[in-house]
Amino acid sequence: HVQLVESGGGSVQAGGSLRLSCTASGSIVGANSVAWFRQVPGKAREGVAAIAIDGKSKYADSVKDRFTISKDNAKNTLYLEMNNLTPDDTAVYLCATHIRPARMNWWRLLQAPEYINWGQGTQVTVSS
Repeated sequence: HVQLVESGGGSVQAGGSLRLSCTASGSIVGANSVAWFRQVPGKAREGVAAIAIDGKSKYADSVKDRFTISKDNAKNTLYLEMNNLTPDDTAVYLCATHIRPARMNWWRLLQAPEYINWGQGTQVTVSS
């Protein structure tokens, strides 16, 4: 079981940028999937961006061309670079790793119920 700790959240004005980090207690080199999700009260957890084991990235349409997911295997750390933020991006951002191998496919990369390991989240607030 991998423990995940997010950091980098905060409050910014619309148009601003933030970089989130997610540090894992163990290696993420062999993880079949690593991802960022976000959640606002009363709504389902939304997939934001993910990286599959082959290195391909997948993004939600709402963040394409604004957010970039990356990982540093040597540091066991996942990143989310967020640019041109809008108030609609306000949420708790959580990182997650590992989809059960039998369930792993491209279409499930941004589906929260498929993930095994979760961090506690970091708050991002964007003001207009």
